[in-house]
Amino acid sequence: MRYFVIGDEDAVLGFGMVGVDGRTAHDADEAGAAFSDVLAMQDVGIVIMTEPVASMIRETVDRYLFSARFPLVVEIPGRKGRMPGRPGVRELANAAIGVKL
Repeated sequence: MRYFVIGDEDAVLGFGMVGVDGRTAHDADEAGAAFSDVLAMQDVGIVIMTEPVASMIRETVDRYLFSARFPLVVEIPGRKGRMPGRPGVRELANAAIGVKL
């Protein structure tokens, strides 16, 4: 199992420095193509997407999240920080385990 990142240049470069493959996406077409390609990769277990890129294809990402189990899709803040209205890691963990951290 391996990780794969889809995001801006900074995210892809940063994760690449620790051995994570990735693709940059500047618009919805590139984001959609990258997401489709990574879902077809049998050895990818976790897809990391920056929130701005995920928001470009929000409907596709949400449809996948509510219909499939693997790979796991994790959204992280972009270079400008967390997007307004998006939950942080702590809120996501609280919701996932049912315990307030």
